[in-house]
Amino acid sequence: MPAKATPKKNPSAIKRARQSVKRNLRNRSVLSSVRTMIKKVETVVNSGNREDADKALLQAIRTLTKAASKGVVHKNTASRNVSRLTKKVKALPPKADLPVTEAA
Repeated sequence: MPAKATPKKNPSAIKRARQSVKRNLRNRSVLSSVRTMIKKVETVVNSGNREDADKALLQAIRTLTKAASKGVVHKNTASRNVSRLTKKVKALPPKADLPVTEAA
């Protein structure tokens, strides 16, 4: 662990340090939820349930987009993650519909 920084004396430096701590906590929280959503999608994809995978994918896309708009993750990183998750979900076989019987 790096040594602690020396205490700030300049009022603006003190305020910047306070803001930095708050932003760090908020960004960590957002990033944690992004990772959780990605893991949820991958877990559901591995189980093979297309309906649940679609629902989880929509949640993950929403979370990633919000994180990108807040600047927690880069826009291209969010886009890449969305693309990869969508590709995995689309690779699943479509949900099993009941066979359609035609009435004569």
